[in-house]
Amino acid sequence: MPRRDDIHKILIIGSGPIVIGQAAEFDYSGSQACRSLKEDGYEVVLINSNPATIMTDPLMADSIYLKPLTTDSIKEIVEKEKPDAVLPTMGGQTGLNLTRDLQQENFWTEKGIDVIGVNIDAVEITEDRQKFRDLMDDIDIPQCRSRIADSLLEAKEITEELGGLPIVIRPSFTMGGAGGGIVWNEDEFERKVLRGLELSPVHQVLIEESIFGWKEYELELLRDPNDTVVIICTVENIDPMGVHTGDSVTVAPSQTLTDKQFQMLRDAAIKMMNSIGDFAGGCNVQFAVEPGTDRFVAIEINPRVSRSSALASKATGYPIAKIATKLAIGYNLDELPNPITGVSSACFEPSIDYVVVKSPRFNFEKFPGVDEELTTQMKAVGEVMSIGRNFPEALNKAWQSLEIGRAGLGADGYEELDRKYIRKRLLKPYWDRLLNIRNAFKMGASVEEIADITKVDPWFLQQIRYMVSLENRTEGQSLDTISKEDLYELKQAGFSDTQIAWMLSQSNGEVTEEEVRDHRKEMGLTPAFKLVDTCAAEFPAETPYYYSAYEGENESDVTDKKKVLILGSGPNRIGQGIEFDYSCVHSVIAAQEMGYEAIMVNCNPETVSTDFDIADKLYFEPVYWERVLDIIEYEKPEGVILQVGGQTALKLGKRFVKEGIKIFGTPFEKIDFAEDRGEFSKFLTRLDIPFPNYGTARTVEESLRIADKIGYPVLIRPSYVLGGQGMRIAIKEEELEGYTESILKTHPENDFLIDKYLEHAVEVDVDSVYDGDQLHIAGIMQHIEPAGVHSGDSTAVIPTYSLSDKALEKIREYQERIADEMGIIGFLNVQYAVRGDKVYVLEANPRSTRTIPFLAKATGRAEAQIAVKVMLGAKLKDFTEEELTSTLEGWAIKEPVFPFDKFPEVKKELGPEMKSTGETIYFMENFNDDHFKKPFEFKNLYLSK
Repeated sequence: MPRRDDIHKILIIGSGPIVIGQAAEFDYSGSQACRSLKEDGYEVVLINSNPATIMTDPLMADSIYLKPLTTDSIKEIVEKEKPDAVLPTMGGQTGLNLTRDLQQENFWTEKGIDVIGVNIDAVEITEDRQKFRDLMDDIDIPQCRSRIADSLLEAKEITEELGGLPIVIRPSFTMGGAGGGIVWNEDEFERKVLRGLELSPVHQVLIEESIFGWKEYELELLRDPNDTVVIICTVENIDPMGVHTGDSVTVAPSQTLTDKQFQMLRDAAIKMMNSIGDFAGGCNVQFAVEPGTDRFVAIEINPRVSRSSALASKATGYPIAKIATKLAIGYNLDELPNPITGVSSACFEPSIDYVVVKSPRFNFEKFPGVDEELTTQMKAVGEVMSIGRNFPEALNKAWQSLEIGRAGLGADGYEELDRKYIRKRLLKPYWDRLLNIRNAFKMGASVEEIADITKVDPWFLQQIRYMVSLENRTEGQSLDTISKEDLYELKQAGFSDTQIAWMLSQSNGEVTEEEVRDHRKEMGLTPAFKLVDTCAAEFPAETPYYYSAYEGENESDVTDKKKVLILGSGPNRIGQGIEFDYSCVHSVIAAQEMGYEAIMVNCNPETVSTDFDIADKLYFEPVYWERVLDIIEYEKPEGVILQVGGQTALKLGKRFVKEGIKIFGTPFEKIDFAEDRGEFSKFLTRLDIPFPNYGTARTVEESLRIADKIGYPVLIRPSYVLGGQGMRIAIKEEELEGYTESILKTHPENDFLIDKYLEHAVEVDVDSVYDGDQLHIAGIMQHIEPAGVHSGDSTAVIPTYSLSDKALEKIREYQERIADEMGIIGFLNVQYAVRGDKVYVLEANPRSTRTIPFLAKATGRAEAQIAVKVMLGAKLKDFTEEELTSTLEGWAIKEPVFPFDKFPEVKKELGPEMKSTGETIYFMENFNDDHFKKPFEFKNLYLSK
């Protein structure tokens, strides 16, 4: 059946701001859906309140409504746009809940709008724990024993029936496992059950027998209108049951399922999908399998694209959201080509000849007092994906991608092995479980002992033990004695040159990373770049999507075009998130329009910039020096763009300079100089631009001496950090002492600044583009909260609402003077504090910032593209007046979204260290609007140190 021609205009509901449990994966899926529909000639209308994502860019849809995700907003848009159909499956739980609410009002039927891609009754069944249970009983799918509780009393009765604690609680209709978890003892029973009942919109919780320690698997399925079902990918959680799948390290394809077990799960998944209504699209099913037996239970089914769909798409190369969208508009799978090969059918289930590891990224350091134990409620803020020919290689690459200062899974000089600490960290699930499994093997533990403590499958433990055996063998050797075969085996297992250098330094004096690199290149050991093709090389692939491996032939063809390498921003985290993905996508477009072949390097599966058809070439690799240099030596680009990849890309800058690799835009020395707070303050003094009184310190004593001199309160801030990491306000000596000691532990190599904290000042953020002659101001944003709250956590308004003309004039003058004197080419963000007419400079960032997408959406200008074109040689005078003119009428407000509901034990307090995970945009006509009045009333409430 070809595409439907009875519908012409389709409404897509987005997922709103980035929150823990519902993040950039849905923007990736939504962006794919928009492009898929436009490709087929449909008119696309989009509602999403998230300004940070490329999904809400004019590139993606015909009409975009940056409005609050409420039923009222949808009704208003429907009234104006009159769509024929709505596709709610790309907007996570938010999109489904809104669609369901309107279905209950009979809204869609009354307006003659088709709900496509999902059966809302099916959602009702899958989300209502009791209905789902009853349906699974009807179709003979095994489940955990459980019952629904509407009250604390009922929860106690059910727990007794199930044989007592531990039990699992799962609130109905929540996302990311919100409010759920394992209850281990009586002390926490009442608190956890009541919290689950409160968080459930229908105030129900499922009380379930604990299958803690069982193995967990996810299957990604697609079904077309003909009821043809394909299994795209089986993902195995390395962490056993009890850890939310978003927080677990996962591997694809599954490594420990027997063929018999796989067929059982496959049959059950298809049976489950077919039982929940008649719809065409994507579906995700989760199972638990009892270790040592074939007994399995169904955990849940999601009849939509899920968080795992993005991972499965990037892991297999099969664009699930894109194909799911085609199925929703009537196509059958056998009518669609596989977009990767262009020749095989979308009916072909992907076959992959490599191993993919997904590792979550956490930000616990942002929340003092947080409970780090991983449970059924998700806590990760991002993730990385790595590809290798075997599990050890993919695992080491994942740890190189995480950006937590590691060169792989251990063997890099960071860990001090302490038996008691390692055992304590293994008794419960923590984020660094695999590292401590490695540490336990280093201490002589056995596979059986670790399996007993952690319940991790022995196969994975044997793989990590193999990695440790390679370490142990290498530690007794030197660079002169290590054989080519041994070095080759280490590289095949994913060990970085840094790790190998550290191992070789254990017995024969210091060896550097550079020496290892030179030595292996002399031996002819360089990586080959392999193609991600969905078909294990059975068909030729049209898609330029690669990973590195020490095996076989190069499959990446190097062209003779002039090239630019664009470095992505790695895993999403607080302070560096999806906003940089937006700038990366625009960077690719700008480079292509300037005549370059655009090559993207990134390891984040949640983003649009790592989609198979965005850049001319994509290398799905860690943004890690060794891996990036391998690509540069192979591709030989004219230069690199660092300023759109956040701190991730910038921290490699010194290495590029040392290697003589060209960095486009502002010279790196100037970028580095802006990060050096002390040098930058001397620069401002020379320009006669005011800044808060400060001093530079490296010890506790120096910081106390400076604070005495400039007077409390003071702001303490390390150099070279993003998202305000480690920044604090100290109002007395003891506090300053404690904060300084803490910084010395986390950033021992950095200078830090002690600034006079300007009380009762207004903070202002200014983004601009400078081409060496002319300044373009992208936006002057005024914060509602006082100076001292991190700019990422502030409610910001454009244009300003209470600054004097004199202050604004000074801001513009200072911005141009700083840009000119610093030699800026491209982006420049400066943060100011204003008291009356006096303007102080707080800091300057010569790179793309978190606020660039917000300003682009507010003003209607492609700010990132403008800046990148300037970096590649364009002049502002080359742009049309329309390209540089704002379309904003009234005011736009950026409102942050916080994860405090995920960490109930953490105090709600805001300060110089960023804590928000996402943001929304809201357009208002005047200041009587609640979106301004409410934050204005509460502006000082959560200001803390």
